[in-house]
Amino acid sequence: MQLLDGKYISEKLKTEIAQEAAEVLTQTGRKPHLVAVLVGHDGGSETYVASKMRNCEKVGFQSSLVRYEDDVSEEELLEKVAELNADAGIDGIIVQLPLPKHIDPEKVTEKIDHRKDVDGFHPLNLGRMQRNLPSFIPATPYGIMLMLQEYGIQTSGKHCVVVGRSNIVGSPMSILMARNANPGNCTVTICHSRTPDIKKYTLEADILIVAIGKKNFITADMVKNGVIVIDVGMNRETSTQTKSGYKLYGDVDFEKVAPKASWITPVPGGVGLMTIIGLLKNTLAAARKEVYP
Repeated sequence: MQLLDGKYISEKLKTEIAQEAAEVLTQTGRKPHLVAVLVGHDGGSETYVASKMRNCEKVGFQSSLVRYEDDVSEEELLEKVAELNADAGIDGIIVQLPLPKHIDPEKVTEKIDHRKDVDGFHPLNLGRMQRNLPSFIPATPYGIMLMLQEYGIQTSGKHCVVVGRSNIVGSPMSILMARNANPGNCTVTICHSRTPDIKKYTLEADILIVAIGKKNFITADMVKNGVIVIDVGMNRETSTQTKSGYKLYGDVDFEKVAPKASWITPVPGGVGLMTIIGLLKNTLAAARKEVYP
């Protein structure tokens, strides 16, 4: 078993991103600029946004945070997004999910200018991704593809099973792994909550990507020897054993599954760190006008 070490790869890529960001500053006179919009005080969202802002600064980006209370109206939030769209000094915009129930996340996502949609959630970017055209790829799937590429994982001709069909991870991941590209060229099966006997499919997987949001859902009896496991799960539970007061668990029972895997991502220290890299790479591409000149 070998680790797909998100910490190692993310630090390597951040060094490269920092060098490219310095070039952007020299060429344009300004740093790549990412704006995050945070509504409310959800603990997970606070942590994720703080990490994104901190990493922006590490690679020489400018970062800004716009905060609203839970009771902000949908109209006010949409007006702010329109204002950010119109600001030529902003390259990337993210609105942290989840949003309060009275705000439609689809409306907000579609309001973001697709040229600044560095989360890769806008329908135009998803459509262009599906057609293998230049686009901003959703940050988590993008990070996973970068990890596979950096470790030289051979995917062509493999059977990739994706557990989970969300628009954020599962669905785009299935498209990317099936594309005529490297990484890619897999035969892809998608499993979800309505799939009978998921174990039947996971046992067939050469590459297993799990994003279902259930702690230790994948157990040792559900995988074959030599499988490559990508665990996207990030399940928080309170804990008295950590300084933070909580502990993170993946969707895969790491201790039991790892001995059977040829490669596996840990949680934490795996995909979560690569999601940040996907976001930074998208923001850099937006600043350099690489996707939409």
